[in-house]
Amino acid sequence: MSIPDRITGKKSHESQHQPRSIPNAKKPKSRPPQSFRDKAGFLQSSLPKYSGPYSVGIMELEIPARHPQTFSHIKRHGHHILRLETVLITIYYPSAFGSGAGKDPSGNRKWSRQTWLPRPRIRTAQGYGKFASVGDIAVPFFAATTMFTKIPAFRNSRPATHWPPPDNFRSRHGPEKVKNREGPPPEGKGDEPTFPLMFFSHGLGGTRTMYSSLCGEFASYGFVVCAVEHRDGSGPRTFVNHAKEGKGSLDDLEQNGHIDHCERQRKKGYDKVDYIFPKGNRWDTSPLNEKGPDKELRDAQTQLRLAELEEAYHILCQIRNGKGEDVARKNLRRKGYVGSSSRGLEGVDWDAWKGRFHTERCTVAGHSFGAATTIEVLRHADRFKHVEQGIIYDIWGAAINPPEEDPCHRIHTPLLGINSEAFMYWPSNFSAVSSLIKESRDHGSPAWLTTVRGTVHVSQSDFSILYPATCSMLLKATANPKRALDLNISASLEFLKAVMGEQGGGKAILERCMLDEGLLRTEVTEELPEERRPDDKWVAARLKIPHEFRTRLGAKFVRKERRRRGKGSGEVGDEIWMHVRTEKEEFEKWREQSRHEQGLVKTGLGGDSEEDVEQGTVGVEDTRKSGVEKL
Repeated sequence: MSIPDRITGKKSHESQHQPRSIPNAKKPKSRPPQSFRDKAGFLQSSLPKYSGPYSVGIMELEIPARHPQTFSHIKRHGHHILRLETVLITIYYPSAFGSGAGKDPSGNRKWSRQTWLPRPRIRTAQGYGKFASVGDIAVPFFAATTMFTKIPAFRNSRPATHWPPPDNFRSRHGPEKVKNREGPPPEGKGDEPTFPLMFFSHGLGGTRTMYSSLCGEFASYGFVVCAVEHRDGSGPRTFVNHAKEGKGSLDDLEQNGHIDHCERQRKKGYDKVDYIFPKGNRWDTSPLNEKGPDKELRDAQTQLRLAELEEAYHILCQIRNGKGEDVARKNLRRKGYVGSSSRGLEGVDWDAWKGRFHTERCTVAGHSFGAATTIEVLRHADRFKHVEQGIIYDIWGAAINPPEEDPCHRIHTPLLGINSEAFMYWPSNFSAVSSLIKESRDHGSPAWLTTVRGTVHVSQSDFSILYPATCSMLLKATANPKRALDLNISASLEFLKAVMGEQGGGKAILERCMLDEGLLRTEVTEELPEERRPDDKWVAARLKIPHEFRTRLGAKFVRKERRRRGKGSGEVGDEIWMHVRTEKEEFEKWREQSRHEQGLVKTGLGGDSEEDVEQGTVGVEDTRKSGVEKL
């Protein structure tokens, strides 16, 4: 493993990184608008179409928890505020031919696309205003910018059953692709692919739709992505529905889950969960906060998040095993419930979902606090035996708990860490993420840590795409937001292609359609860069651009001149920094060890038993199987 001689947050007078202009980024992948609405804009920001070989479908479900419960003794107004009552998820997935054309699966003339701002939109916008301490001014702001922005995925479309054609990219660096066409099955594979499963955990202030670009991109490359909306008070506002009777009703929750509700909640039939500010330490997330995070609150939130991920996994297991109709009957995101679309789950062909994705070895990913949640998942392999590898985007290191004494509660899986440049300049945070990469390496797994240059904390969410001027002018981001998305996705897909097992079709699909930019083979930066380190008061929040106007203008002309001369827009090293890299020899050693262990363990890759599904676990081995060609 290559590790810098020094990984510190202090400035070096002997640094090899002298001040330079804005990085020479390559052009983003080609993503033409999908509809007239997107082309025209209607005064609204729009989200780009996905770059993979599949169109993307989307489903929204809210299912009563199997084991409703409260977490911690923390109360507000005399009632527990951290409660598991239902789990709310949005599923992004590869969709079949014909998605978006003709009538939708339920016979409607127009296909439905979910709005980026979750329903009810005005009340959600008010939640954002409360979270940002700007009040109801957030409502006209969202109304003018993104309240009617649509996610470029089709509601309730059939899942794809076809393989993408070989050589999906016609050239290594060109944007031309073959999309929505069928190819022959790879050698040794069945006529239809079985897609890999991924779980995504959002950060503070996030929702299940705020990372739709990331989740949708993965889905367009053949992943079924389950984005969980955490009801732990980490989002701006979310609504928890109660079933009108039976499982999940108020009477059931209070009798079997010992969950208390106020009279207002009983009358409305739902709970409203706003962002929870720690008492006496309102902004415990700030690098300038001397008290540190509110450990009691954050630890309790993490435990609730883990329980939600377990519940979400159980739901996906049921769908995969042909019990989708049972899940649909429990769904509370249907007409008559708050936050629901009138379409609900109309037209979903649950038979088409049986066996469509595998649940044995999954990926878990997250951003910020969601990345800290990902680490807790990886450290609790006894609870999450189905998790094969993890991806952490701009992790909030202060929320990470020290590993338990038991050596089993360590990271034993492959791990990829991707920083924004703004977070890289936060010394204690960078030290924390470096220790996690080391923890994975110390236990024999490959791991990488990299930084996308010119990016800020929100660059890995939809916010930078929908509000590019805000990120550029106020946060001083210099990376093209769509190119920043490309870099995060490309590095993630390179990682997954290397470490994923051969089961299903995930690895084979990536081999056919992924443009390998060689990001994970970037040379290691021996010293921590400091080119755009901001003043202390802006650490982790924004970047510093000396002589900003001249620098930005100069970079623009340099990029144009390079393209005119046919030299491209820059090299990989101009766009990312590599801090820790697993070398080829080390990776091969891990792979051979995994194969050896794999031969000693029965995989259990057949259908899951009824008992496994009911328990929320399926046939999983404790070893990891993978392969790589170029690492």
